[in-house]
Amino acid sequence: MTTPTRAGFVALIGEPNAGKSTLLNRMVGAKVSIVTHKVQTTRARIRGVCMEGNAQIVFVDTPGIFRPRRRLDRSMVKAAWGGASDADIIVLLIEAHRGLTEGAQAIIDRLAEEMPRGKTVALAINKIDRVKAETLLALTEKLNEAFPFARTFMISAERGYGVDDLREWLAAELPEGPWFYPEDQIADLPMRMIAAEMTREKLTLRLHEELPYQLTVETEKWEDRADGSTRIDQVVYVARDGHKGIVLGAKGETIKQIGQAARAEISTFLDREVHLFLTVKVRPNWLEEAERYSEMGLDFKDGDA
Repeated sequence: MTTPTRAGFVALIGEPNAGKSTLLNRMVGAKVSIVTHKVQTTRARIRGVCMEGNAQIVFVDTPGIFRPRRRLDRSMVKAAWGGASDADIIVLLIEAHRGLTEGAQAIIDRLAEEMPRGKTVALAINKIDRVKAETLLALTEKLNEAFPFARTFMISAERGYGVDDLREWLAAELPEGPWFYPEDQIADLPMRMIAAEMTREKLTLRLHEELPYQLTVETEKWEDRADGSTRIDQVVYVARDGHKGIVLGAKGETIKQIGQAARAEISTFLDREVHLFLTVKVRPNWLEEAERYSEMGLDFKDGDA
């Protein structure tokens, strides 16, 4: 008798920088979501697909949930809650060393108010290597008093501790049904968008302060060549002329180095030679353009105040 297949959606939610993208990449075994030290870097609801035995786990890596100030922020937060409510299972990530912050409490309160009764919500306490055992136990008790989590997992997404246990549990909890994607597929984002996200990660790592949130990257052209290589043309949109100068750097050195780093990563991801060409353009109102939002997988109308 054959074992029935299982498939379902798992939403990873939490405050910005809680480790959602790192966990997604660890689960899937490849880099499909950008990981940086800056908050709010995940804009689109990136889905990573992970096989565990007879189960296919489709991860919805939502933007970090925070108090929104701008249209883009509001669209990101709306996307995060949309991803959570649509999922079969929700995993709330909390950073061990930060504990039950005001932001984490706000997420728990909203989970209690908005999620339908019977929705499976698990707790994953991340970065456990940063705190002592007694602190961890106290935090676990406190969080489980605040919300009836189905299960609690102690993990380090970066180092891989506890991730296998979480993945196995998720696989067993998913509903029976056919797989949504081919077995060898790891993400449902178009390659054009994954490549743009990889370039945006390099920009975010290289640039400082607010600038990364004032720019976006779009893949304008994608050409698979007869020799097996790929030519990719991308545009970096910035909001001001001054930003353009910062992104370009003296004699174009900054954008050159960013391009080299992005090309190397995209090439590794695609497993082929990549020729990457970056152009920087000023679009003062790109944060208010519906087209830019749809390119990021967000709904422009969700940002309406």
